[in-house]
Amino acid sequence: MVSELIKNKHLANRAGFGMSLGQLADFERLSTAEVWKKYAQDYDFVPIEFGSEGTNADYPSLSALNAVAKKQAQQRNRQHNIEINLNFLRTMVHSEDQLREKMAFFWHGHFATRVINPNFSVQVLNEIRKHALGSFRDLLFAVSKAPAMLNFLNNQQNKKGHPNENFAREVMELFTMGRGNYTEMDVREAARAFTGWSYDKEASFLERKKFHDGGTKIFLGKTGRFDGNDILDVILEQPATARFITAKLYRFLVNEQENEAIVNTLSKEFYDSGYDIKRLLERIFTADWFYDPAHIGNRIKSPIELMVGIMRILPMEIENPENLIVYQKLLGQMLLYPPNVAGWPSGKAWIDSSTLLLRMQLSQIWTGLRPLDLNPQNDDDLDMGLKEKRALTKTFKNPRISIDWPTVEGTFAGKDPFQLLLQRQPSFGKVLLDKYAAGSSRMAIIETMSIPEYQLC
Repeated sequence: MVSELIKNKHLANRAGFGMSLGQLADFERLSTAEVWKKYAQDYDFVPIEFGSEGTNADYPSLSALNAVAKKQAQQRNRQHNIEINLNFLRTMVHSEDQLREKMAFFWHGHFATRVINPNFSVQVLNEIRKHALGSFRDLLFAVSKAPAMLNFLNNQQNKKGHPNENFAREVMELFTMGRGNYTEMDVREAARAFTGWSYDKEASFLERKKFHDGGTKIFLGKTGRFDGNDILDVILEQPATARFITAKLYRFLVNEQENEAIVNTLSKEFYDSGYDIKRLLERIFTADWFYDPAHIGNRIKSPIELMVGIMRILPMEIENPENLIVYQKLLGQMLLYPPNVAGWPSGKAWIDSSTLLLRMQLSQIWTGLRPLDLNPQNDDDLDMGLKEKRALTKTFKNPRISIDWPTVEGTFAGKDPFQLLLQRQPSFGKVLLDKYAAGSSRMAIIETMSIPEYQLC
């Protein structure tokens, strides 16, 4: 029998980034249905911004600058992208709208982009956040027309007579239908339809009519003088699209091992609803099978989920937040910088000999019990193509974290930290609890966050 507290924590882990310290009392007394209502309620959308000059600064083409100006522009771009990254991270930690931010995190990896211009970065991120719980159709159209996506997948080079297939291929393979549901001819015809889709430096979508191929195309069995909008509509008409998205959400929210019957049922409902994302999430999070013990504590937390989860349970002031970027890099997941267009991996891909040690030591480092060993793994997937990685680690300053321990210890007083922080009880749990029973609960909390079971949610 799964307790209501375990169910509430499970919901918090999957519909958000784990329980916050302030939620603990509610989780101990509320039913899971009542907790879900809190996650599902509507909140005002607040866009993420950056820079004192706002998010509409003029970003000239780097190719048009001299060497000194180019270096200054690169530094400014890098700094502003770091600000966006940290503002997104901070929002995940503190926002009451946990469901939106968790889904924004998911879609941010699904619609993976990596661009230099911070205006482009923040624009696509806010489009993702705005539509994260709405219609997948609206989300798909918004992201497909985002300058960050068009730039990342080279669609500004897609012109009549010289089509570039990158964007058209990834829209089908990674963002909607998945492999096996289209042909190479469909890719070529879709690329022709997307000719002329471009953008300006203010992060506005442009259709350059003179570069568009207005001829007849044959796409997924349909014939017409299609443009990009028509292609996306035809893709959304395919049940394979609903199946592909539903299956990926199931693997992210429920279990990496798909239950084919459940996914098929959910995908049909998703398709019939007109791709209503929030309705699909409610169907998942209110289902009895979601709370089956087989689905609880079976996922390895991604680096961002791990970091945000610790910050939510240990209220902290961070003097040098920019150095949280170093932890993202060392752990292998830096917001705004996916390794490629397929996004980040999942599951056991997060764990290797170096990252596991840092993951287990993270709570000890952040609470000042041990220093950070700055030896990043020499791995291009971990570097994510960033040449400045080692420069950042060389100039690293401890984030200088101050934790509100009186509030933490007061909230945990008389409680079992294993029961509150873990979804699976470790075999040596009593030994650890007995060790700290006569001392500070602070150490019991930190040690609980340092065992392998805390890596699971």
